[in-house]
Amino acid sequence: MSSAARFIAHVDLDAFYASVEQRDRPRLRGHPVAVGGGGERGVVMTASYEARAFGVGSAMPTAWARRRCPDLVVVPPRFEAYQAASRAVRAVFDRVSDLVEPLALDEAYLDLGHPIGRASGDGADVPPPPATIDDAVALAREVLDAVQTEVGLTASAGVAGGKFLAKVASAARKPAGLTVVRPEEAWAFLGELPIERFFGVGPKTAARLQAAGIATGADLRGRGEEELHALLGKLGGFLYRVVRDDDPRPVVPDRARKSIGAERTFARDLHGANELAPELAKACANVGGRLERAELAARTVTVKVRYADFRIVTRSTTPPNPVADAGELWPVAERLAFATPRPAGAVRLIGVAASGLIARSARVVQPGLFVSA
Repeated sequence: MSSAARFIAHVDLDAFYASVEQRDRPRLRGHPVAVGGGGERGVVMTASYEARAFGVGSAMPTAWARRRCPDLVVVPPRFEAYQAASRAVRAVFDRVSDLVEPLALDEAYLDLGHPIGRASGDGADVPPPPATIDDAVALAREVLDAVQTEVGLTASAGVAGGKFLAKVASAARKPAGLTVVRPEEAWAFLGELPIERFFGVGPKTAARLQAAGIATGADLRGRGEEELHALLGKLGGFLYRVVRDDDPRPVVPDRARKSIGAERTFARDLHGANELAPELAKACANVGGRLERAELAARTVTVKVRYADFRIVTRSTTPPNPVADAGELWPVAERLAFATPRPAGAVRLIGVAASGLIARSARVVQPGLFVSA
């Protein structure tokens, strides 16, 4: 059984904590940096790639790290900054897929086989076309580019037909790499994989497998399920299946979606309502279509405008009736964008977000002031 019909990306931020410190403190850029405790019993939590070149790594005592890299800069962790960066990255993920499964602050799975629909050229929302591996790769590149330009961090990604392959692939070309395992390549890729690269195989398990003559995926594939189960228990059954590209595990979102949004960045700056209105309509069509498909309604509507000088203005409102499709969303967004005073100037991005989501069947529509009999 193959997982090739699906397209899953595993995105992993590069040296996350250290990269946030280098982003926020320009003087640290290009220098070996470790995040962790600096005392005698301090431990390195993560290290920049400049520090890794000296052999500095996670869980290493800071004293050892300093001996390996005398110029090492050790900074204490700032978890609020890392959480804020993680939220910003998550916002990028949510623009691309409704199915996002975070594993930690710095990594997540995205299901790219059913991406969020884009608005068509005439502003009408259209369902996303059947995805191909090339569609998924293009979306993964879009994610990596947005993380770098909008959040100021680099990430690496793997794209494949299943979770295991995508996660292994994401580590193949760090930092800032994108590795694709196409369906026709999966069997050979798995066969060449060293046994210690398989999920759940730590040093002790790897030694046990190697003692049994199993050093690669090809060796693993040559053993029967009963033999592997007897050797490793439940893990043996998992390895038997995954080495055969049988990995049907779905991407499971961690929480109910709190908002649905769409943003449009323009190739050239736009001016005035005549130029902006069609782009706003496309964003409304995108969001409204997704509300309909998910059978949701939104209590709050927000319009975001980013100017050419990077100023950002947002306007929100809670209309009397929750909006449930593009037709209901458009007049609310139009008023926010054009009837509410905002600064003048060239605009490079416009966005619409629907939040306060409820089931469409649960909304109560308030009648107008005058109702005809």
